[in-house]
Amino acid sequence: MKQLKLPAVFMRGGTSNAVVFHANDLPRDRAQWDEIFLAAIGSPDPYGRQLDGMGGGVSSVSKVCVVGPSTRPDADIDYTFAQVQVKKAEVDYSANCGNMSSAMGPFAVDEGIFKVSAAAGKEAVVRIHNTNTKKIIQARFNMDEGMSEVDGDLTIPGVSGTGSPVRLEFLQPGGATTGKLLPTGNVTDVLDVPGVGKLTVSMVDAANATVFVRAADLGLTGTEMPEALEGNAEIMKKLGAIRLVASVAMGIAKNAEEAAKIMTVPFVGFVSVAQDATLLTGESIKADDIDLTARMLSSGQVHRALPLTVSLCTAVAARIEGSVAHQAARAATDGNAPIRIAMPSGILTVAADVRKKDGQWHAEQGAFYRTQRRLFEGYVYVRASRVPGLVAATRGKLKAA
Repeated sequence: MKQLKLPAVFMRGGTSNAVVFHANDLPRDRAQWDEIFLAAIGSPDPYGRQLDGMGGGVSSVSKVCVVGPSTRPDADIDYTFAQVQVKKAEVDYSANCGNMSSAMGPFAVDEGIFKVSAAAGKEAVVRIHNTNTKKIIQARFNMDEGMSEVDGDLTIPGVSGTGSPVRLEFLQPGGATTGKLLPTGNVTDVLDVPGVGKLTVSMVDAANATVFVRAADLGLTGTEMPEALEGNAEIMKKLGAIRLVASVAMGIAKNAEEAAKIMTVPFVGFVSVAQDATLLTGESIKADDIDLTARMLSSGQVHRALPLTVSLCTAVAARIEGSVAHQAARAATDGNAPIRIAMPSGILTVAADVRKKDGQWHAEQGAFYRTQRRLFEGYVYVRASRVPGLVAATRGKLKAA
């Protein structure tokens, strides 16, 4: 059977890659999106390599983004994120990808979805409505002869070379997944985890829901490398069990069985104090240069570079007095100072504005810088046999046969 082709752009956003579609090139019935995305990315692949698609075998490069005109008056574009599982035929829309968020404003400008006024000068400001979390992200970046600027001096951990900075401002990020910054109402909780026992955790929901555990409570130092963790079946099983119990406690899932079907949120990670460590590159970092050490897991994989949304959640958690992250973080002399988080690929610096009002914690906003680049544009081909009942129409858009 023949193949169908869809217009698409392949982009890097921060430490992630994704296939990016125009919303109007996809079927209106979103129930038909899953099979298209799975076919385009090359999932499911029991070998874990996605050689028959655009994916790269790990969660950070197994992604799809969809961009279109905004459905909200306070935003310029709509952006939907899809996390495609590597070995399973599953697509998860429960969370946002902060790294790919950095590419959405430039994509919208370069594709003509959003027009930058002449009065704006060299800087573009695009208000992005992430449909996964119902949150607004403001992207600021420079323009170069009518297109988003690419060349610049910013380096980010996990990406070789330099690029033009994109400042991402997550406005009112609390409750992105559950509707509450502290889903249980508590700064810390004790979870009784099968196979682990009772653990003190902090469950925080800012940009993406995350459960934080002390590294020491898992018998870890906190500086372990992803391959070592993934090769430790006992630790991976414990982290997976913690995630399932936390999912129910946070109200994301009704029970463990339902939680197991939601692959992305909550993210689960462990934190420790600032300490000397070796990076994936073999370089070393010093404890004096960081405020907190963190490792994160989602979709059954340990992240080589912390997802931006989770980095934001970590910084917010570190500003909430008494939380597991706050207890591990270096004491701050300035509550508004950015937090330097050590992770396997380097150091992330995240600004988090967190305040207590009427006895309740509130996250006002979080911000950080990323780089992005369009890698290629053209068509993505999918086997027609995988999307039966659909045919290509104008601009490659798929519609019912």
